[in-house]
Amino acid sequence: MSGVLAGGDLHGAVPGGAEGLGTRPGSGPPDDGGRADQVTPLLRATGWTARTDLDEAERGRLHRGRERLARLVASRPVYGVSRGYGPLVRYGAEPDPFRQADGLLAHLCVGQGPPLPPEVARTMVWLRLQSMRLGHSGVDVAVWSALAAQWNAGITPRVPQDGSLSASGDLVPLAHAARAAAGDGEVWNGFGATAGAPVPAADALRRQGLEPVRWDARSALAFVNGTSASLAMALHNHDRIRALAEASAAVTGRLVTLLGAATEAYAERLALVRGHPGHRLASEWIRSAAGDVVADPARPLQEPYSLRCAPQVLGAVLDQVRLQAEVLATEARGCTDNPVLVGDAVLHGGNFHAAPVALAVEQQAVCVHQVAYLAERQLALVVDPERNGGRPPFLTPRPGRGSGLAGVQMAATSHLAAIRQAGYPASMTPLPANLDNQDHVPMALNGANAVRGMLDRAWWIMGSLFVAAHQLSLLGPAGSRRPEPAAPWEWFEQNVPGLLRDRPLAAEVAAAAEVVERRFGWPSAVPADVTLEGTDGDRTR
Repeated sequence: MSGVLAGGDLHGAVPGGAEGLGTRPGSGPPDDGGRADQVTPLLRATGWTARTDLDEAERGRLHRGRERLARLVASRPVYGVSRGYGPLVRYGAEPDPFRQADGLLAHLCVGQGPPLPPEVARTMVWLRLQSMRLGHSGVDVAVWSALAAQWNAGITPRVPQDGSLSASGDLVPLAHAARAAAGDGEVWNGFGATAGAPVPAADALRRQGLEPVRWDARSALAFVNGTSASLAMALHNHDRIRALAEASAAVTGRLVTLLGAATEAYAERLALVRGHPGHRLASEWIRSAAGDVVADPARPLQEPYSLRCAPQVLGAVLDQVRLQAEVLATEARGCTDNPVLVGDAVLHGGNFHAAPVALAVEQQAVCVHQVAYLAERQLALVVDPERNGGRPPFLTPRPGRGSGLAGVQMAATSHLAAIRQAGYPASMTPLPANLDNQDHVPMALNGANAVRGMLDRAWWIMGSLFVAAHQLSLLGPAGSRRPEPAAPWEWFEQNVPGLLRDRPLAAEVAAAAEVVERRFGWPSAVPADVTLEGTDGDRTR
């Protein structure tokens, strides 16, 4: 099965083809409730159970591209093949293409820091296979096939996440991946949680009976010249942001019920007069989570913005996420390389510059902050006896003798402050490098890594709010009613006892964050051997 993405379609990589791409912008909420967009089939195609290969047409395209490259190299200088790299393009290349490739990869293996998550590294390699299979890079078919065989077998390179400028693509992490594919470095050997700890790449290849990739100069350059590390991280972050927004809508609906708040702020007709599809969808999710609300006459006519304006905030995030999906999916479908073969020409340009990813990532950061900010403000409302329907301060039944959720709120506020620190646009931080050859760099991977850390903190805030909503429900009605437990609230009923006395809550908040993210996230983020109870199609329940 080929797995090629062309014009928005996914051909054969996973069952179901291009289904789930959603609807046109402005056409109203998508049929699947807004839980799929153009990123969804990409994550499916790169998941642990997916496989990829070349069909005959693609194989022929790669062969023809390779032949065209050989003819062009004989008649004109070609960057990275007959000439050196970066500003060293004025010098001739090593005549032996394999030694030239080895030097390229060796000098770029300078990454530091923790590794990219295995699922992100797997997506990253798939994206390079996708770019190279288009036939514009002149890669050796044997190289492509050997790399795909490793990917299909679950061999995933352990790649340091730090060190990329995302200018000539994500050179540094991709060089580490290329060296691992050649048998030098470490890999995860297995699928999802079955992979265990990283092992030497040479050992993993030998155990699976697979050949190391033998990189030639052009194939190696085509692999490392690409935005695939930052793009892979952005795709997985995208999934987590959408899940965060839906979780926020779900807990907002729960709070509306528990507080007996007025529901007219979530009316469909109110959203219709403004017209944004995200607003409509967020309102729908909040209404669904709230169910039948018994209004408390003691509540104010208009709730604080953290409740009343939740559809507008979450709707704006959902609309931005949809727009980002188009940019990210377009990047995934294209050839991010240099030079590029087009027809009978070899074009030296800048298709590896990750500006599209960088700007999408920075908008992701804004979206993460908006949802985390909303959740932190809702938490502040819930623990405030002036606004929580007369429940005790910090939701402790023993004020003074107990402090309840005071510590949880402190930590959530700290997480929000750290999110704001990390959200500074990475594209506004670069310095010229590479003898001023790379004098405009986007820093897309730095930004994507920052967003991942922001998301971790946002989910801790969300876990804190869910714990607070559960404690609110245990304190009994105050002009409201206690709704029947539904997913994921059953888990809280079974695992989070009421705060009769103070206890350490760090583990409960972390567990709540993980449970809620898995409830609202796509299975692409869940290891293959993890089964979540109550699945409905592709969405965990």
